[in-house]
Amino acid sequence: MNALSINSLCKKFGSQVVLDNLTLTIKQGQISGLIGPNGAGKTTTINCISDLLNFDSGAIEIFGNDLTANKIEAKKKIGVLYENTESLFEYLKGEEQLQFVGEIYGLDKSTIENRINELLEYFDLEIFRWKSISEYSKGMKKKLAFASILLYNPDLIILDEPFDGLDALTVMKVKELIKILKQNGKTILITSHILSYIEDITDEVAIINNGKIVFKSPTNEIRTKFKNSLTNENYESLEEVFLDITNQIDNNEKNLSWLS
Repeated sequence: MNALSINSLCKKFGSQVVLDNLTLTIKQGQISGLIGPNGAGKTTTINCISDLLNFDSGAIEIFGNDLTANKIEAKKKIGVLYENTESLFEYLKGEEQLQFVGEIYGLDKSTIENRINELLEYFDLEIFRWKSISEYSKGMKKKLAFASILLYNPDLIILDEPFDGLDALTVMKVKELIKILKQNGKTILITSHILSYIEDITDEVAIINNGKIVFKSPTNEIRTKFKNSLTNENYESLEEVFLDITNQIDNNEKNLSWLS
């Protein structure tokens, strides 16, 4: 079964086309990367999947449940870590945030308590559990938002720039956690501007540009793809594919006048 199926998704803001018949499928139990330049449509796609944003046409299915026709069942299956941690209630303490999430998702008191303790310990937040979230650093907010998702154990986890603001040790911990989640049958969609991380942990990667999926490949086949069919050169990294596919290489020499 596909955990996520996006078919011919279109979205405009005024006259600007942001998503242009975007189609993407993610198999259950897979770690997938979605990368693209700024403004390519990544965040808009995530906001449509999470039902924060209405789309103009097309369809989204989450484990076979149509997001438009069967909204509640579809949304039960997903957890989203937003880039700017919008899911946090900053007037609450860290533990209160997790307690609230557990109660909203109908977990029993004992399960909530046990999971909160384990999550706070895992993310090194125990000593901050009664501190106001508004006083948390960017990295602490990111970890608490991730903990809020893991608390209710969704089947499809969407991570928008999950490494932003994290120190090197926590990045390693989160990367390992993502692999563990996969081993437990979870499906994960990740966006990140750090392409080496995407290449390291994903099973498949898709590149979005100008609102369309312009490239999709199993990650382990990236370096076997031809960069130049005449010379039989292969791509050396996901970053090289990304720059080539999205035409991000600027061959026009530009300078700052005061640094010339």
